[in-house]
Amino acid sequence: MPNMSLTKVPVPEQDAKVRSRNFEEVCLGYTKEQAMEEATRCLNCKNKPCVGGCPVNIHIPEFIAKVAEGDFKAAYEIISDTNALPGVSGRVCPQESQCEKYCVRGIKGEPVAIGRLERFVADWYRENINEMPVKPESNGIRVAVVGSGPASLTCASDLAKQGYQVTMFEAFHTAGGVLVYGIPEFRLPKAIVANEVEKLTAMGVDLETDMVVGKTYTIDEMFEEGYEAVFVGSGAGLPMFMGIDGETLAGVYSANEYLTRINLMKAYLNSYDTPIKKIKRAAIVGGGNVAMDAARCAMRMGAEHVYVVYRRGEEEMPARREEIHHAKEEGIEFLFLNNPVKILGDEKGCVRAMECIKMELGEPDASGRRRPIEVPGSEFELEVDAVIMSLGTSPNPLIRSTTPGLDTNKKGCLIADEETMATTREGVYAGGDAVTGAATVILAMGAGKKAAEAMDKYLKEKHSK
Repeated sequence: MPNMSLTKVPVPEQDAKVRSRNFEEVCLGYTKEQAMEEATRCLNCKNKPCVGGCPVNIHIPEFIAKVAEGDFKAAYEIISDTNALPGVSGRVCPQESQCEKYCVRGIKGEPVAIGRLERFVADWYRENINEMPVKPESNGIRVAVVGSGPASLTCASDLAKQGYQVTMFEAFHTAGGVLVYGIPEFRLPKAIVANEVEKLTAMGVDLETDMVVGKTYTIDEMFEEGYEAVFVGSGAGLPMFMGIDGETLAGVYSANEYLTRINLMKAYLNSYDTPIKKIKRAAIVGGGNVAMDAARCAMRMGAEHVYVVYRRGEEEMPARREEIHHAKEEGIEFLFLNNPVKILGDEKGCVRAMECIKMELGEPDASGRRRPIEVPGSEFELEVDAVIMSLGTSPNPLIRSTTPGLDTNKKGCLIADEETMATTREGVYAGGDAVTGAATVILAMGAGKKAAEAMDKYLKEKHSK
């Protein structure tokens, strides 16, 4: 009989006051007993609406049934059949707006905790078995993958399973893309990402780091040297600013730079000498998940006051509800319906305050959210010594500017077919943030899967002629 409890089995978490000053993982995950209990809440629906909400089409009821039986190895094998990064997606995927959104149990109560169960299975496998995959027999066809974020990791994995000789080119010294430079340790431990990369190399994927495609190596040169198809998953790492006075002052960061210094360059560890400002009062401008990450990192780095300044209200914030909830628990202060006007400096050229203006919400704009309107005469100064801009990102123009025939849209994103991820250049495919602009990890993974399938079909047709 299914467990008809209307609520999910609670998941253990670090105490907010403790975790706000360390970088250890916030969510501690289910125990074996808790996972099995939660798994019995699944009704194993025949039409499986949850699967339709998953960008990588995990066989959700099937893996949950195995968890309920206590067969965690079989559950992992079911998940990994379609998902190359279960330990990652189980942590950072917005399940509430995807698989869990369509769970039948959510009609009269809370949906099944699909994400928590996926994370449990991935962690159990890594901690108890962690068997590396066997390298498939090579078909002799060389394929290049640009970048090593979630789209690229997924694409490379699916192609390697088919026997392709895959080489992955990463600009940084460590593979993982946004998973290592953007998402903090307390949400996604980097050892988990490293373990997923290790599985790729075990399948024969050749990883080339410190390779800036478009500068050290071009896509044209890849084709000249024998690669027969290329996937571009280079992300969207170019930060946006407001264009207000004071953005060049010392103490103004893009969220990308701030998070990269902390996550990839390990500024949070005393054993590293990564330069980063010691902040007492920080203002984070923006309302997305990256803004939440930057704010929570600033608190953990020792800030006494951290403000999230957002020009709309809480209901309009694009960040996950879970991230907002955790940030509030940790003492982050939210200044809704406020917008920066200028950043003010001291005699040394450092940030001393940020001038803001109060806002009110008018009619909905093109995004469907109510348009923020300035309230005249409501300006005030917020005393801060650092401002972190989290306003979104766009793709770096380096690849498109060095690759003839690769078209982009007005935002600088590569144009790719929604189903095949094929670009306007034959043999070149693209996915993830390089195509969509900044989006979620799981959507990038879905694009990587689509591209791998289309590339496999393209190359088989090419070699059958």
